[in-house]
Amino acid sequence: MTDDAPPRPPVHALLADGTTVCIRPARRSDHDQVQGLYEEMSPENLRLRFFSPSRHSAGLAADRACGTPRPGYRALLAETSGQLIGIAEYDTGGTGDSAEISLAVADGLHHRGVGTLLVEHLVSAARAEGITSFAADALSDNHEVLRLFADLGLRTARRFEGPEVRCTIALDPSDSYLTAVEERGRAADVASLRPLLRPESVAVVGAGRKPGSVGRAVLHQIRSGGYTGRLFAVNPGAHAILGVPCYSSVGALPVTPGLVVVAVPAHEVPDVAEECGKAGAGALLVVSAHLTADHAGALLTACRTHGMRLVGPNCLGLSNTDPGVRLNATFAADAPRPGTAGVAVQSGGVGIALLDGLSRLGIGVSTFASLGDKYDVSGNDLLQWWESDGRTDLALLHLESFGNPRAFSRTARRVTRRMPVLTVDAGRTDAGRRAAASHTAAAATRTMTRAALFTQAGITATRSCGELLEAAALLHSQPLPAGPRVLIVTNAGGAGVLAADACAEAGLALPAPTPELVDDLLAVLPDGAAVGNPVDATAAVSEDQLAAAVHRITRYGGIDAVLVALVPTAVAVATGDDLVRALTRAGTPRTKPVVAVRLEQALPVELLPTEGDGTVPAYAEPQAAARALAHAAHRAAWLARPVGTVPDLDGVDTARARALVDSHLDAHADGGWLEPRVCADLMDCYGIRQLPWAWAETEDDAVRAADRLRGADGRVVMKGHWPGLLHKSAQHAVHLDLRGEHQVRAAFRDLETRFCGLLTGVVIQPLGPRGTELFAGVVQDEVFGPLVLFGLGGTATEVLADHAARLAPLTDHDVHDLITAPRCAPLLFGAQGGGPVDLGGLEQLLLRLSRMASDLPQLAEADFNPVLATPDAVTVLDARIRLVPRRPQDPYLRRLR
Repeated sequence: MTDDAPPRPPVHALLADGTTVCIRPARRSDHDQVQGLYEEMSPENLRLRFFSPSRHSAGLAADRACGTPRPGYRALLAETSGQLIGIAEYDTGGTGDSAEISLAVADGLHHRGVGTLLVEHLVSAARAEGITSFAADALSDNHEVLRLFADLGLRTARRFEGPEVRCTIALDPSDSYLTAVEERGRAADVASLRPLLRPESVAVVGAGRKPGSVGRAVLHQIRSGGYTGRLFAVNPGAHAILGVPCYSSVGALPVTPGLVVVAVPAHEVPDVAEECGKAGAGALLVVSAHLTADHAGALLTACRTHGMRLVGPNCLGLSNTDPGVRLNATFAADAPRPGTAGVAVQSGGVGIALLDGLSRLGIGVSTFASLGDKYDVSGNDLLQWWESDGRTDLALLHLESFGNPRAFSRTARRVTRRMPVLTVDAGRTDAGRRAAASHTAAAATRTMTRAALFTQAGITATRSCGELLEAAALLHSQPLPAGPRVLIVTNAGGAGVLAADACAEAGLALPAPTPELVDDLLAVLPDGAAVGNPVDATAAVSEDQLAAAVHRITRYGGIDAVLVALVPTAVAVATGDDLVRALTRAGTPRTKPVVAVRLEQALPVELLPTEGDGTVPAYAEPQAAARALAHAAHRAAWLARPVGTVPDLDGVDTARARALVDSHLDAHADGGWLEPRVCADLMDCYGIRQLPWAWAETEDDAVRAADRLRGADGRVVMKGHWPGLLHKSAQHAVHLDLRGEHQVRAAFRDLETRFCGLLTGVVIQPLGPRGTELFAGVVQDEVFGPLVLFGLGGTATEVLADHAARLAPLTDHDVHDLITAPRCAPLLFGAQGGGPVDLGGLEQLLLRLSRMASDLPQLAEADFNPVLATPDAVTVLDARIRLVPRRPQDPYLRRLR
């Protein structure tokens, strides 16, 4: 490859043991290193690589890898700290869609995942070039490379030919391959985080001798928190600080530090990072703020070059309450209480609030990380750590930005099946975002995009830190409800009404008790009790009566949760009854959640200890209790659904679609909206059904097209077109209900006159039948990838804003959710007595639109409006597609940000 223009930029990724490596294309200047890699191999490894121990092959291999670039050939190198440790190549021979591959790893570095990582990057590069399979020859006793191919997660076939084995590897995308890549990535990620979260030694750089510095505060917290490893300070002007031994530099420390806390002025951070890297530090925690772009680049370069993971900069710190670690490297005022909640935040202030809230509730924290500006370690990294640490059973996130949302989504979908993952949906609004070009762009707000990510991943999204803690309290302490049905019990009618309103507003159901349950409750409640929903137990209810009533409700099959709204009364004081204790007394373990509302409670939420080992959440407001129950019900429903799959589609011609896109972008370097004929061809590649149409550039052409396309009633539609036209109705560039040659000619002349100099032609279509007008579209988000939107269509689609969205690729469950989420959904199922529309056709449209967006990263927007849905068919009446030049990116390729 040439030195000046490598086809793929270098990236950094993690080996199985957590080591950072750089993966990059081979260049001509690498020739001596590549030759040296082979020449330093043992005779046995040379034999396995070249089928003979000849060292003459080393020069030939280096010539090939570092020679003149040629079509169909690619060589990738893996290096760490500037040392070449592996090479992998593919070669199509200049023709065909299959390539021969080979790989080699430096002696002494086997079994660390170098070869597997290189092959994964080759697979990603090959797919982008349209290569569909790899082939490789190996000696039958080369067990390591044969195992590598077999464990990739791709379909692999073997054919034995004497002492050799011919391996063929299909590169078609599959969930099994992504799962295998994820598992390798998770193991590598966790290994890389150990020096950060379980360091055997910590050094603090920037701890001052006088109180007031952040570094000194962090040093004090680590020391006073009882950190179990070795602790050092780095300050050339002191021998000890706070009783901690102090050294002049990181290089002067008596041991190699696992974690270095950097709390120096911003301009000193890059030099300190470089010093830490040369000393062999495993990780950096940079609390320093206000780094310039140059400082930031130098910091990250030092971390990548020397293989250090980085938290920060501009962060509060991190903590691990594991008794074997007891690391509190933060400058928060109070140490977090040990517990089982993992917390990752970008805002230090939010972090302090969550740490205090979790400690007050008694849930406590397993691991805490303030990610700050998030140059490296992200929420995705922390999720994988919590998944593996054996301590965390609740994950709380506050993320203001996402580095790789699609990889985050896959990780979260896996983790949320093991533990609740909750987030504060920060940055919901984006006042600067405006409808740039189409209905799709207008509908696709950042709020909708984030909501789609959270919904599909099973993440519980809340709107504030308070709501997050409310939901965490319930999910930590109570079983999940089987559904949304809630029965309210109260000792005051007014409190019951407030609770009923709150539940209804939260989307919960309030079913009436059955006669059997009514009799059961009346048998234990005082005279005058009213058993409805709410159950008014009256102010006369005793502790024992309330306990018996709640117990009977939780055994009843028609209710999923119980909300008990209590107010203090003089009656209870006089009788010595403690109604709250009725909810916390020992008894049969509950299989349904029970929550309390105490209107006089000072704190928004508390966890009341039971006589056993459990707790019951108590809320000061019924709205808080209802929101928490609704979040729990949504989580239960998400867990109850099988994992969705992306259906296979017939009639898809991806190769032709990519050729159409490439041809258009070759002719239009900046991209743009496709003219109708190219748009239709692209839709045909995905089997998307369109109303018959014809293109006409003259009046006579329009008449002939109308004659050909008239339906039984003889009516047609004419739509004007010119480059850049988006909203035809708004420009009055549409003529409906045209009958006969005279009206067609008159309509064409009208468009030609009014849009003289603009009009390039017209589209003629038969007038569509009566049906429901819908809208479907895609917008490519620069961060989140393709977002599929669906909802009510027509000219008022933006005004009504009845849309739902999901991130592509859509699974079967995602499509169902898209169809049922908009307010117009009852119309599709025959709510007005006309029978349901073609739901199968609607599902196919959305799946094919999703496939188009997933296949073509150059597709910036697709806008189908209206889409006509009838009981017999779903047909696109009008479509617009915009392309932009964009390189395909593999969101699941293992690499560091």
